[in-house]
Formats: sequence, structure tokens, C-alpha cells
Amino acid sequence: MKFLIHIFVIAVLFTVETVSAQSKTITATVVNVTSDKGKIKFPLYTKENFRKEPLQAKESAIIKGKSTIIFEKVPEGEYAIICFHDVNDNDRMDFEPNGMPLEDYGVSNNKLSRFGPPVFDEAKFLVKDKNVSFDIKF
Repeated sequence: MKFLIHIFVIAVLFTVETVSAQSKTITATVVNVTSDKGKIKFPLYTKENFRKEPLQAKESAIIKGKSTIIFEKVPEGEYAIICFHDVNDNDRMDFEPNGMPLEDYGVSNNKLSRFGPPVFDEAKFLVKDKNVSFDIKF
């Protein structure tokens, strides 16, 4: 019986180690914020939930025009980030009556559509066998 318990414990530890080894981190830095006022909000999306409810959401203070966050325990897959400068700390992006944004924003890959909102296929990046780190420009 003790032998079976030892085998079970080893199997569980191996499984936990394997699962945790597959999780990675994503480090994103906005590098050109025009003001240190407010904060930068960073929602993390997949294709299925893009521009809806994020998988994870972080926010960060702005110091000397830069803001950095780290998403932890991210499984392998394709993701995108749309971040924005919440200048007035109201926890949402503000828009003109015609739909144009009042606050600066950017996306992973720094590919913004010329007309219309960000598109997942232009902003996506892959998390696979190593941690991911990149800069975002407004």
C-alpha cells in the first residue's frame, strides 16, 4: 500500500511540474506615454473574447513616460493586448460622440487599423515555449 501511495505522490508532483512548466509570462511595456497622469490599463485577449471580457487585466502607473505589466501563468496560445491611457482614472476608455478615442491607445505588434477598432489578426502574438516580452507604442 505504501508503494502505491509513493507512486501516486510522484505522479501528482510530475503532473503539477509539467503543467506549471507550460505556463509562461507576458511582459508588455508602453514606451511613449505623453503624460505621467493617470494609469495604463492592459487587458489580455484571445481571438474568442477579443474586445470583450479579457482573460486577465492589469494596470500600471506611468513613470517617466513608461508603464510595464507582467501577465503570469499564461498557457500556450495566441493572444493580443489592447492597452490605453486612462488619463482621468475612470477605469474606461473615453470616446468622442463620433466614436473617436479621446485617450491614447495601442496594441501588441503596434499594428493599428487606419480606420476602425483594432483587429485581432493584426495584434496577435504567440506564447509557446518561452516567456514573451515586447514594447507597445501609442
